[in-house]
Amino acid sequence: MSEKPLDGVTVIDCASLYAGPLTAMALGDFGAEVIKIEHPQGDALREFGAYEEPLSYLWVNRNKKSVPLDLHTIEGQQLFCELVADADVLVENFRPGRLESWDIGWERLSELNPELVMVRTTGFGQTGPYSDRPGFGTLVESMSGYAYSTGHADGPPTLPPVAMADTICSLHSVYATMMALYWRDTCDGTGQYIDTAILETMFGTLGDHVIEYGRKEIDHERSGNQSSRTAPRNTYQTKDGRWVAISGSSANIAERILRIVGGEELVDDPRFETMEDRLANADTLDGIIDDWMGRHTRKEVIEIFETNEAALGPVYNMADVFEDPHFDERDAIIVVEDDEYGAVPMRGVFPKFSETPGAVRHTGPRLGEHTLEILPERTSVTETELKQLADEGVTTVEGDR
Repeated sequence: MSEKPLDGVTVIDCASLYAGPLTAMALGDFGAEVIKIEHPQGDALREFGAYEEPLSYLWVNRNKKSVPLDLHTIEGQQLFCELVADADVLVENFRPGRLESWDIGWERLSELNPELVMVRTTGFGQTGPYSDRPGFGTLVESMSGYAYSTGHADGPPTLPPVAMADTICSLHSVYATMMALYWRDTCDGTGQYIDTAILETMFGTLGDHVIEYGRKEIDHERSGNQSSRTAPRNTYQTKDGRWVAISGSSANIAERILRIVGGEELVDDPRFETMEDRLANADTLDGIIDDWMGRHTRKEVIEIFETNEAALGPVYNMADVFEDPHFDERDAIIVVEDDEYGAVPMRGVFPKFSETPGAVRHTGPRLGEHTLEILPERTSVTETELKQLADEGVTTVEGDR
């Protein structure tokens, strides 16, 4: 019996930065063998960020095997095709038409391997007037409608401080990959390619905005942390300078919040009787709550809200997250030992499986760490030929750089 749900699945990852590599990472977390095809000079994520250590690379490319190949070269293309011929999944994020220009696109690869599931991740998709544009998450977060509706009314459109669009896209690609494998393996299907656009997956998070504009021409402009659907809903600063967030999305929770900050008098106030009333008087209600918060420390606020079973969450910084026992018990943060960098904390593996849980076996590999392990075993090239190809810049063999 397999220990991991994807044991025996081989994934070729020739994507860079986040959206594609995160897709392959998730598959690797749950047992797939992931072969990372990167440029002989190294994936761009190895140099990402203002740090001496390749922190992003170490977690995004965990559980993968580094096999550098220069796909601009005939030799690199041939070895790539030989690897893909025996793979289950290929994840790539080149601009549409780039692989085809090297004659290693879908048509050739699917002929070599009719069972192949090819995940094509781009900013704007394989078709459409924007398909040739560079697909960075920042552009997509702007064009999807997300940034327009995020931020304060008197401030600029606001971008997330993380690779949000790429991460959301990767999750869509993972479940699409699993559906394609299921159809192939249980429904007498074939391989196929998956066209995942970062723009569309980010746009999909605004589902309510789409239908509301389509039906009512309501365009959700920036309103800070307030909501057009829920009041009270905001972040509030406590007496000790910390922050908490509350959401009174249900009538009973809203009533409990009102009782905490203003007693029965506030509960009975006609301005706040219904959700419609509270939304119409959201600023006034926020002022009352804000004043109450300012008279209590965060610890006091949390204790009072928990005692009264009213929904509230402290606004954590990363130090808070690292100290929180819930995150610890859930293994939301794990520490992985790296031969070069020692103990490396990173986000854990989730969701949790009762019988076949995922695991992190190692951090992102060193450049060319697995070239001699993978290529002579899975392709027609010999170790001697590999070292010659490394001298020519077609690949990289660890220790020969």
